[in-house]
Amino acid sequence: MDSGIEVTGLVKSYGDRRVLDGLDLRTGPGILALLGPNGAGKTTLIKVLSTLLVADAGRALVGGFDVRRHPEEIRRLISLTGQHAAVDDVLTGTENLVLTSRLSGLDASAARARAAELLEAFDLVDAARRRVGSYSGGMRRRLDLALGLVTAASVVFLDEPTTGLDTRSRQALWQIIAGLAGRGVTVLLTTQYLEEADQLADRVAVINRGRIVAEGSPNELKARFGEEVVEIRSADETVLAERAVDGSPDSIRHALVELAGIGEAGTHVVLRRPTMDAVFLALTEEVAA
Repeated sequence: MDSGIEVTGLVKSYGDRRVLDGLDLRTGPGILALLGPNGAGKTTLIKVLSTLLVADAGRALVGGFDVRRHPEEIRRLISLTGQHAAVDDVLTGTENLVLTSRLSGLDASAARARAAELLEAFDLVDAARRRVGSYSGGMRRRLDLALGLVTAASVVFLDEPTTGLDTRSRQALWQIIAGLAGRGVTVLLTTQYLEEADQLADRVAVINRGRIVAEGSPNELKARFGEEVVEIRSADETVLAERAVDGSPDSIRHALVELAGIGEAGTHVVLRRPTMDAVFLALTEEVAA
């Protein structure tokens, strides 16, 4: 089954405000993280690709189907998890999953079996009979993702899936998402956590003002748009001075000569590697300027 996403010249406006401005994007199995400032068009793109919105112009294919002409076919092969957990607080975890399974066309026996599988996969067995209103934020998010995977999906859309979660819950979701990609699923996720994109994504696309302004693996983007910095730090790790370098031995040597003699006993040199934060700021500030 085709699990690719192909977008060409996509345009979407709300009144006079153009949110998607001729956007182009292509991806396949694996994890693509979509980064961008608030209002850049991330959520709008996901809504168009998941058939919740109709674009004004351009073309988008999901799993080989045109989003405008074949929305029903697309809905059969995708899973969508939005920014807010779509779970029923009154029902238990099992009841939420069984209900969604039944609505997806499974018979009673198959629905119970599928619910049990997902509770196990998402580490919710101990909470299966508890009302979801008593769940923690991380548990609710895991259940929400499980609900979206009741039927096998070849393309999964995740709109800021870990927002508001603590570090432990976020890392647990990372493992689940990575597991999906490991099974050949195409995962498109938006995130405001740059570390999340760096650690989790196979590829990163940066969107600004409705267009993709850069795309590549995290390491490729850091090499192209980030910069290494030589720092002189005191014994308590205070940065006393710094110089940007291009990573070459000559550049680093030149920086060390310039910084020689700064500080007192206990000072030391640190080579700070490029970060996704630096990439994000360089790309969004450059385009906005």
